[in-house]
Amino acid sequence: MFDDVAARYDLTNDLLAMGQTRRWRKEVTKAVAAQPGDRVLDLAAGTGTSSEPIAAGGAFVVACDFSLGMLGVGHDRNPRMSFVAGDGLALPFADGSFDAVTISFGLRNVHDRHAGLRELLRVTKPGGRIAVCEFSQPTWAPFREVYTRYLMGALPAVARKTSSNPDAYEYLAESIRSWPDQAALATDMLESGWRQVAWRNLSGGIVALHRGVR
Repeated sequence: MFDDVAARYDLTNDLLAMGQTRRWRKEVTKAVAAQPGDRVLDLAAGTGTSSEPIAAGGAFVVACDFSLGMLGVGHDRNPRMSFVAGDGLALPFADGSFDAVTISFGLRNVHDRHAGLRELLRVTKPGGRIAVCEFSQPTWAPFREVYTRYLMGALPAVARKTSSNPDAYEYLAESIRSWPDQAALATDMLESGWRQVAWRNLSGGIVALHRGVR
């Protein structure tokens, strides 16, 4: 499915999020807090747009995704970046390989999110950091109702005009609607072994940025 939308994936996402994706990427970069020379894993990196600002600060970033189509588009755009194919449930990296790990809008697509969080824990050094950026639940109830209507109606409609595989966005809309809220995801992270878990809401809770320490 993701191979089919790779060519126009970033453009479609920017349109659907009304330009908020760049702001969200900036906040993820701040949360990762990578120092020059740090090794950072960006899981579900897609074409690498989330990896680029982290790498710009001097960290060595591995952009990992299971979609070869996404990785191919990313490598064509930025051949100097490290793109690696990998399954979020069985990452091709040794224990403690990274100073920080991050996943943006991809944990929903891991078949078992608890196992995925434990796998990210495995490849993180002791004391290392995690940043999870994911769609969540708007905090203001009236807006939450409007947002849900947009998500299930307007999102697939816009995708039909801009994406090479609009059916994929109907799946994405449904996966967002059924995703756990901020507190539930924090509990999942704690149960998976992460410590000092906290989150902050972005765009009124449309997106939540969770952080933790190994």
